Amino acid sequence: METGSPRDAGPGGAAEAGGAGTAEGAGTEPAWTGLPPRLLRMRRLLLVVWTGLAALAAGLLLGLFAGPAWAAFALLPLTLTAWGWVMLDRNWRSWRYAERADDLLISRGVLWREETVVPYGRMQLVEVTSGPVERHFGLASVQLHTAAAATDATIPGLDPAEAERLRDRLTELGEARSAGL
Repeated sequence: METGSPRDAGPGGAAEAGGAGTAEGAGTEPAWTGLPPRLLRMRRLLLVVWTGLAALAAGLLLGLFAGPAWAAFALLPLTLTAWGWVMLDRNWRSWRYAERADDLLISRGVLWREETVVPYGRMQLVEVTSGPVERHFGLASVQLHTAAAATDATIPGLDPAEAERLRDRLTELGEARSAGL
């Protein structure tokens, strides 16, 4: 699966769908897996719908109550659409995860990079969720719960089959490591 980021193309870059979950040797870069492009399409569609509705509402309300000249302020939500379009791409490219021998790494963030390490032995519950919009785009999210609420983590926008595979694998590894699963 392609991560879409050139920084992931180095040693141990994007993992292939069948190569995810291999144990990493000491000193090697983990095999990172990015999120599917459908997540970016879904988020961009939601951005266009919501900012379009905001622009329409602002234009109508300002045009009716403040005069036609004020209706030009309805263009502000449309400029936010252009900015949000670029930011959604950067955010989508920043999300990735890697399965290692003893833990799961989740990396995200553009300005402030955040990397979460969830040891398999600390996982208590692994959930696969999918709301109506996610289901329409064929996506699901994996939520990991641990004893410490600060280390709970989510991987959004996975293919449902990959989300179920990851859930089953994490559950199996958690049980093998005397976890609370």
